[in-house]
Amino acid sequence: MTVAEIFPWQQVLWQQIRQPENLKRHHALLLKGRKGIGKLGFAFGLTQSVLCGQVDAAGVACGKCQDCYWFEQGLHPNFRLLEPEALSAPGGAAGKENEEGRVEAAGTKSGKKPSQQITIAQIRSLDDFIYLSAHQARDKVVLIHPAEAMNTAAANALLKKLEEPPEGVLFILVAHGASLIPATVLSRCRQIAMPAPEHKLARDWLVRQGITDPDFRLAISGFSPLLALQHDEQQSAPHADFIQSLCVPEKFDPIGLAEKLHKQDLSSVTSWLQKWCYDLMSSRISGRVRYHLQQADSIKRQAALMNPVAVGFMWRNLAASQQLARHPLNSRLFLEELFLTYGELIRPVGSETR
Repeated sequence: MTVAEIFPWQQVLWQQIRQPENLKRHHALLLKGRKGIGKLGFAFGLTQSVLCGQVDAAGVACGKCQDCYWFEQGLHPNFRLLEPEALSAPGGAAGKENEEGRVEAAGTKSGKKPSQQITIAQIRSLDDFIYLSAHQARDKVVLIHPAEAMNTAAANALLKKLEEPPEGVLFILVAHGASLIPATVLSRCRQIAMPAPEHKLARDWLVRQGITDPDFRLAISGFSPLLALQHDEQQSAPHADFIQSLCVPEKFDPIGLAEKLHKQDLSSVTSWLQKWCYDLMSSRISGRVRYHLQQADSIKRQAALMNPVAVGFMWRNLAASQQLARHPLNSRLFLEELFLTYGELIRPVGSETR
């Protein structure tokens, strides 16, 4: 079970949400925002506070009662968590932490790759839980994370439950990409934009966690403090090689680079390229570099020779590529297409064959 945690940049929102009239007014909450800002920790904190019978004046769970013990052990009878199989690690299976602190399973014993989707079977499994009497006649909570992982059938099945919500059941949906959730589901939820911390607040928080290079980690993680905290050192070398290949455009080899990186997490590699393209576009338009401060000179030289409109289009299209990165038919071909497209961008403006 992820530890419930309300981060410093969430305190004001917590005070607003935990007003009794606010919780009773809505049967479904959608916590949305970019990865790594603590949405899931907030959702767990809110869930535990609803289940706890001894919350303090600020609405924070006591952490000492039987309800809190059950919740922290993942055993509370009035709580259900729905996630893709890939975000679970039964039996302590080896895995890696994702952007919100959950554990991604490394694989099943059969060798089958765990599912990245929330299925209709998982939604239907809620029927007995939400329609039967609750333990000790208390409120029940269903937490769905990430909500955009629901396939179409699962989203439609959830919609039926949201349209006729059972008494005393709170649905909490956590989404990194709310635009990917059907509008019909969104319309049944109170949407809450989760706050991201200002740079100084995030930096100070990382320092308190013992991080010695907070500025670098924040930049490389897209200024998401939890991503910065969980920065995977094993990815540092592949990422450094990737950036180096982009710094020397005349030697850029799309096919060779795809061969090197096709076993990496494709979503991460896509994100690396997104950040690089953003810096090229930003440098050309405003003279500023956001993510790759150490490569600012190289970015500035390249940006001066590139078509900023084309870079902007690629940066936007990479967002769509993030969805494909979850279910590629062939990881090597997926990366080859990305890098070949980027290779066209780095041809200087005016160098096209006439």
